[in-house]
Amino acid sequence: MKKQELIHLHGLLAEVRTHYEELSNTTIEHDDYASLGVRPTSIHKSKTDHKQAVFALADELTDGMEDEQTQQPTPAAAD
Repeated sequence: MKKQELIHLHGLLAEVRTHYEELSNTTIEHDDYASLGVRPTSIHKSKTDHKQAVFALADELTDGMEDEQTQQPTPAAAD
């Protein structure tokens, strides 16, 4: 994947996180992602930096979504 494509993917994942947080009224923990200091607008950062950020963001998004799924009450089974 080219750096330009990776930056684009990074931006899309950041938008997904923002949109998901707005829709679900939750905040996804993104400490690992934040600690990297790489944002989609950080075009001066290396391709490797953006790759690490994409993986960290994707992992934290899926973890946050899984946590929300397990917290939601399941509907009672009909007798």
